[in-house]
Amino acid sequence: MKLSELSRDLPKKKCKGDAEISSLCTDSRVAGNGDLFFCFRGNNTDAHAYAREAEERGAAAIVCEYDTGAKCPQLIVPDGREAMSRLSAAFYGNPEREMKIVGVTGTNGKTTVSHFLYRIFREAGINAGMIGTLGASYGDREIPPALTTPDPVSLFSLLADMKKAGSDTVVMEVSAHALALKKEIPITYEVAVFTNFTQDHLDFFGDMTAYGAAKRKLFDPTRCRFAVLNADDPFSQTVGTDKLAHVTYGIESPADCFAMIESETISGTEAMFNLNDELADVKIPLTGRHNVYNALAAACAARRLGISLGEIARGLSHTERVEGRLERVASYRGAEIFVDFAHTPDGLEKSLSALKCFCEGRLFVLFGCGGNRDAGKRPIMGETAAKHCDYAVLTSDNPRYEDPCEIIAQIERGFAGISKDYAVVEDREKATEYALGLLKKGDVLLVAGKGGETSQEIMGIKYNYNDKAVIRSLIGKLK
Repeated sequence: MKLSELSRDLPKKKCKGDAEISSLCTDSRVAGNGDLFFCFRGNNTDAHAYAREAEERGAAAIVCEYDTGAKCPQLIVPDGREAMSRLSAAFYGNPEREMKIVGVTGTNGKTTVSHFLYRIFREAGINAGMIGTLGASYGDREIPPALTTPDPVSLFSLLADMKKAGSDTVVMEVSAHALALKKEIPITYEVAVFTNFTQDHLDFFGDMTAYGAAKRKLFDPTRCRFAVLNADDPFSQTVGTDKLAHVTYGIESPADCFAMIESETISGTEAMFNLNDELADVKIPLTGRHNVYNALAAACAARRLGISLGEIARGLSHTERVEGRLERVASYRGAEIFVDFAHTPDGLEKSLSALKCFCEGRLFVLFGCGGNRDAGKRPIMGETAAKHCDYAVLTSDNPRYEDPCEIIAQIERGFAGISKDYAVVEDREKATEYALGLLKKGDVLLVAGKGGETSQEIMGIKYNYNDKAVIRSLIGKLK
């Protein structure tokens, strides 16, 4: 495909030459013949510095925000990130234009809502696709996870493959980072779902105002046909609902769609759903009130797409466990052990509150915080844990390039101000073994923060590590 043809609909561009494009590239080290190489200013690096290297390796043309001095054709654009998204979509035939795409955003709950929706689609006989934190699924294919929302080249290649496989409906998690970096900007969402809004990612956004502004982009009426909004979260009132067709859902506040919880157990919840006066008994095979919200959000989106309430109820009841999302993984000494991805104060509070209801003994939690991420939430997570658990084991998560002891100390400052019932064990596997040794009949242990992750990142190296595997291995040795 010619560069001129590929960029035909791209606004405010300046073309310096033309070339045949056979592939797209964002890394100059692997650039090759026929590649279109993308340059833009990043937070730490300006990729324009690598334009000459890409050209020397055979790149056919360069997309840039200013003239790089390269001799090959250049497409100069005002916003390199937006151009990459739009050109990636065009290169793969704009699959998003022929698909119904449901976008799910919010601080917590995106993955579970997406899994609920995906199961509802399958129950309704829809050949759907799903993209998110745990990877991508469509047909009989499972793609390993990379980012919550893939980078544009990967995203639109994946959508094109889904379309080729017969999927015309896709549910995808849309992170605030993806919205801020315009990864998915060519997409017009059939439905956009909002879960909740609490502190996270302030290392990137700086403050909650900027973080909220990024989330709000998903609900721009020019990019979203219909919204599903959480009436129990104040942020819902800020997304321009006067200009956007929408439905609200909730449990506490007046809402168009709501749930009346009938019974809750450690293995699931039964509730009556009222979707705009349509009633159905629903069984949710996940514990916790927050999962009622997640199921209700998915039900609202599915109903908007014309799926019957009966199919929605069946889909929800048949949803299998969601990897690392308040997942019951083992029993030991009469105690129950759960793994959860909770890595924000709100997520940790919801998971601990859910388990506290069914804990006949003591409620234990083991957790840490990620390095090189929002440090402000660390003492808050310590306070949250201290308020809701009986005993905590503070440990390492993904320290990345930070000192894990310093991260733990920041968590400890929050915890120790409320409770002295905790221990510090830096090594996560040793911490898990220690926590298991504390358990007695009727206790519950929550291992939080990493969920279904399969590695632990330390000084730039990812070591194999999975909470579930470690727990089961330790129990096998301790029995």
